[in-house]
Amino acid sequence: MSKKKQFEIVTIFPETVAPYIEASILGRAQKDNLIQIQAHDLRNWTQDKHRTVDDTPYGGGAGMVMKVEPFDKAVEDLRGKGTTRVIVTSASGKTFTQEDAKRLSEYDQLIFLCGRYEGIDHRVQEHIADEALSIGNYVLTGGELPALVMTDAIARLVPGVIEAESLEQESHDQQGYLEYPQYTKPSTYKDWEVPEVLLSGDHKKIHDWRTEQSERND
Repeated sequence: MSKKKQFEIVTIFPETVAPYIEASILGRAQKDNLIQIQAHDLRNWTQDKHRTVDDTPYGGGAGMVMKVEPFDKAVEDLRGKGTTRVIVTSASGKTFTQEDAKRLSEYDQLIFLCGRYEGIDHRVQEHIADEALSIGNYVLTGGELPALVMTDAIARLVPGVIEAESLEQESHDQQGYLEYPQYTKPSTYKDWEVPEVLLSGDHKKIHDWRTEQSERND
């Protein structure tokens, strides 16, 4: 039996992560022991009584910067014995793609480091994380949503989490095309019709139509 894939999300707001990872497909996959997703409070790796995770930036400027030490200690404690990849979520990082999801799904453990405030001390990215990833060219309040987006995309590639047939047919498939339009009953709603070819029963015509639509959407 293959080893259960581990996802570790390090954040100062673990309560924001829990509802999503416990629901739907991710929740079911954890109950089936296919994956394990844990949210960890970064403050558990602080040393002072105030559990301080941030400080003022060197060189001046607005806001606070998250400290390097808690992230370093968290990764040291969480790193497992198998293959591990440490990812810092950053708006300046490489944009996450489906190819990244496939690549990262090969690791036994993924550790996501989530920033807040004005960002994370850059030494985390330079010396602790293996890579920095972004989910788009915009700025979010924190790194929890990017970590969840990437966890979702990667987890569904773990064998057994999603039906193999669904993975082959869905968006961004192995040919790189976007998914074709999907319809269900009723065939007519108001004056909005389902394309006639999908009602024909001709599997070749349906396959050709779907391929054409996928290529058009690419």
